[in-house]
Parts: sequence; structure tokens; C-alpha cells
Amino acid sequence: MKRGTMEIEKKYRVKQLPSDLEQYEKKELEQGYLCTNPIVRIRRSNEDYILTYKSKFGLEDKRDKNLCIANEIEVMLGQEGYEHLRTKVDGQLITKTRYCIPLGEGLTAELDLFKGQLAGLYFVEVEFPDEETAERFTPPDWFGTDVSKDRRFKNNYLSTIDGYEKSMFD
Repeated sequence: MKRGTMEIEKKYRVKQLPSDLEQYEKKELEQGYLCTNPIVRIRRSNEDYILTYKSKFGLEDKRDKNLCIANEIEVMLGQEGYEHLRTKVDGQLITKTRYCIPLGEGLTAELDLFKGQLAGLYFVEVEFPDEETAERFTPPDWFGTDVSKDRRFKNNYLSTIDGYEKSMFD
């Protein structure tokens, strides 16, 4: 199965974690990068194994400076293919728990709480069906600063660092 889409998203720091996170759907994720320009990523999401290709070519957005837009193609992998590619990732594998928190109007906040070398780091992102919805979006009170364009909060960058120190992200 192959899925190609236009990914439109915004990413935020978190002022305060929502209470009772366990009420929300969650996924245990592990991901690594085979290439970062363009992005070629493998991901295990619970029991699904996915190869993702992301390209930003020709997608510079001039209206909203904090909107990230990319062409994204996902291909399902078997566990054996994932395990083979897992040995070939550059940098560190990223592990995290992702909570899927409904926001209304068909939007979902994906709250990532990192584990391993990035334990203590967390942020939230929202994917949008179109640019207009993204431009109209008003984040909930528990969202913090918009860090959509801050490379320190990009997973491909996070895979290159050995550990999380809060001072690196202030």
C-alpha cells in the first residue's frame, strides 16, 4: 500500500501537559532516518512499519511563515524489511509515545513525549487538511510557542543529537 499526500502542519512547545493523558489513543513510535535531504524515514507505529519519503521541493509557503508543507509518500513495510533498514539509520533511533488528542473540527493534536536519549522533551503538532484551515487555527491554551520552523524541534535533527538538555531548547 502506498499513500501520497500533501502534509501541512504546525508544531508547538507545550505550556502544560493535558491531565489524564491515558484517556487518549496512544501510539508507541520508533523512527530513524536513512537520509535527511530529501527525508527518507522508517517508523514503527505500534505494530505498523512504514517507509516515508518527504520532499519540500517547490512548496515554499509565502503566506504563513510558520506553516510547514511537504509532499509525503508512505509505503507499508513488513517487520523484516523494517528491521533490516533499522540497522542502516543515520544517527540515533528516536522513541516516543504519541497521544492523539481531539481538538474539534476534525483536527487532532499529536503530543509526543520522547524516551531514551531525548527523555524529558515533548511537543505537539497538528496536521491540517488545507492551508486555509491551518491559517485560521487558534491553538488551545495548553499549547506554547509555535516552533514549526525551529530546526531543533524537527525529528530528523533530534536523531543527530546524543541527549536532551532543556537549555538546548530554551
